[in-house]
Amino acid sequence: MIKLPPIHIGKLSLLLAILVWLALLFVNLVRLVGSLNQMDSGIAIEFTWILQTLFYLTVYGFYNYSISKSTQSDFLNLIWRGVSTGIFAVAVYIIIDLFIGSLGESKLASDPFLETFFYHVRFGLLTIFLISTALLWQHLILYQKTKGVVKQWQAYEIAMLIAMFLVFFDRGVSDYPFFFGMVLLGILAVILSTNLKWIPYLTYKEKWKSLLFLAIIISSVSYFVWYTFSIEVERNYPVNLTYNLFLISLFWFVLVYAVLSFLVTLFNLPTSSVFEQKLTEAINFQRLSQSIQPEENEEQVLDILMDSCMSAAYADAAWLSMTSEEFPDGFFQEHFIDRKTREEIADLIEQQKPAQEWSTEKRLDKLNPITLRLNHPKFESVLLVPLVINKSVIGKIVLCKEVRDGFNKEMLNIISTFGSQACIAVENHRLLNQAILNERYQEELKIAQRVQKSLLPTKLDHNHTFDICAYSNAADEVGGDYYDTYKLDEDRYVLIIGDVSGKGTSAAFHMAQMKGIFQSLIQLNLSPSDFMIKANAALSNCLERNHFITASIFIINTAQQTVCHSRAGHVPTLFHQKKLNNSTYLEIDGLGLGILRNMQYENHVVEKTFTYQSGDILVLFTDGIVEAKNQKSHQFGYERIRTLLEVSHELNPLEIQTKIIDSLHAFVGGDGLIDDDYSIMVVKFTHSNKES
Repeated sequence: MIKLPPIHIGKLSLLLAILVWLALLFVNLVRLVGSLNQMDSGIAIEFTWILQTLFYLTVYGFYNYSISKSTQSDFLNLIWRGVSTGIFAVAVYIIIDLFIGSLGESKLASDPFLETFFYHVRFGLLTIFLISTALLWQHLILYQKTKGVVKQWQAYEIAMLIAMFLVFFDRGVSDYPFFFGMVLLGILAVILSTNLKWIPYLTYKEKWKSLLFLAIIISSVSYFVWYTFSIEVERNYPVNLTYNLFLISLFWFVLVYAVLSFLVTLFNLPTSSVFEQKLTEAINFQRLSQSIQPEENEEQVLDILMDSCMSAAYADAAWLSMTSEEFPDGFFQEHFIDRKTREEIADLIEQQKPAQEWSTEKRLDKLNPITLRLNHPKFESVLLVPLVINKSVIGKIVLCKEVRDGFNKEMLNIISTFGSQACIAVENHRLLNQAILNERYQEELKIAQRVQKSLLPTKLDHNHTFDICAYSNAADEVGGDYYDTYKLDEDRYVLIIGDVSGKGTSAAFHMAQMKGIFQSLIQLNLSPSDFMIKANAALSNCLERNHFITASIFIINTAQQTVCHSRAGHVPTLFHQKKLNNSTYLEIDGLGLGILRNMQYENHVVEKTFTYQSGDILVLFTDGIVEAKNQKSHQFGYERIRTLLEVSHELNPLEIQTKIIDSLHAFVGGDGLIDDDYSIMVVKFTHSNKES
């Protein structure tokens, strides 16, 4: 298939207007030839009226398209288009008269063909000026459109269309239809000319410029009126094109609106500075962060926001939708709209591509209010206003109007201000509530810290044959690391260290469960392997499915100088033998408590007994130490702990513990935070029973 090029409506209308004007000129020149030769030209007068009407319509089509493409232009640019057209037309009028005047008494000066040509040029320019300026007035009149104003303009357009064709039925200017139409169109023009809501939005300097522009337009219209009804009335043309109801009504409308705009602008000058100040205050209002009143809540603030936005935009209906912790399924407020209509409009909005892009916009700095046209029997335009709090969208306001393109730039600015201020108030309200909750949580966490500290032993059981010290630090306010000791008799002591998976309050809770189980089972005089089996069975009934506990348990027999050890998935313990001057990790198998929750767990428990000598050292710790990372993401590691122990094995347990912890913090960095709980227990055997 042959792909046709796209049709440009503006260029096509301009081309047709030029062709129709040339046709009109040609027809009247032919008619002039027949008149001069006293013969019938054969062209009916109705043909001239048809061409004249087509010229009006094509000029209207061109300027309506041209002006509608620049609806975002400010007021002064719109008025300037009328000024420039008027100045150009007046200049051409004057140039033509000067040219004819320069011909003097020559035959060319009174040549009927030349006069007819210039008459058609003036007619074309006059038509262009009046129609283009009337369309400019239309955009100013409909700046803050309402349903009533739109209907008034539509009635005026229909009346002007009828006036355009009246020439086919009434060719005189003194008959009753002409006067009746003139009165009707004059009244409609005056009614429309009272819509001057755009003037207060001009700044002081802009009002002075608009006064100058309006004065030029008034002068241009006055010149055309004088020239048309004083100068050209004395001349004789084949057909009088300017004496018709359409052009005379346009003269009246353009002049009346220009005069009223000039007067209202002039009278508004004293209040301009006050209005500008108030407008600036409104724009800066969104920058203020005022706390919400204690007696108000979010719903009251949003209700005030809805009323303010509807008032500022002259909206016919609106609704607000948002999500929050209080309303996870969505919260709606509706003003002058029922649920069914709201859902219909919401479906129409979701079908439009700009709304889809707007709702999925990730850069909130680009998320501004947008206007949309609707194909709905009641509402024809909507405005979507986002509600943004703390870099996240919590909802939106949808304002509806019964007229198309019912929202302008000033409305968007003011409504954005209201929305921003309401979001600040809502955020302050939430922050206030959150602060109260956080304060309560902090108090509860302080209590939890005190409780957890009480779970860790303040005194470690031991006798004179060995020294012991321990330290624990939580990554959060509370943690899941646990250590404890228990004295079985004068020669036997139990040591345990554990680590709950995860961290925070849930880990701390399971850590408390571990302490209870340890204190209960250890009194049964169990071996390390039996302890692990029974602890796994007990914890399997209370641990969450996604949690487990690693642990290492030691029973020290100082009489026999033996240590019986069992490990449940915990990091291996470091053992330093003074006689060999060597540090090694006790590598025995074991599965974490709560991972396997049946009788098969017994198959994964290993128990090992070894002897120790005076000067030997045990270092028990959790994975928070070995897995701590520096700024290069390197781990502290097992080897670093082993090296530190070999270097400092002559020190007492507290000094060894301090050296390891200080090295750990130096490795992570001065301001670095260790992101996991960590604990350490150091045992140093100082005397044997023989030495005692």
